[in-house]
Amino acid sequence: MPKHFIKLKSEKTICGNCKEEFTGGGYVNHCPHCLWSKHVDEDIPGDRKSTCLGLMKPIKVITGKREKISIKHYCQKCGKEMLNKISPNDNMEEIIKLSTKHDKHGNI
Repeated sequence: MPKHFIKLKSEKTICGNCKEEFTGGGYVNHCPHCLWSKHVDEDIPGDRKSTCLGLMKPIKVITGKREKISIKHYCQKCGKEMLNKISPNDNMEEIIKLSTKHDKHGNI
């Protein structure tokens, strides 16, 4: 089954990790300040069908096709790993720090 994306309205959210408030652009469910996410999607980006709702640690930066950059997140509650595309509002210093991480849990 091909992956599809569901575009949602902008969502005002408070980060479960750093407690900063941010507004997602409809696809974004990770904090642009600390890059942590919340496990809200289950099968496809934007479906908001997950019942887990655990905090997801950013563990790796991945460069995909056409130089698209994504952040790999690891759910600390259920262990699911998911990719989220970076946003122009994301903290580039945090992305650079994350790109130097080596193991699957985001440790050097």
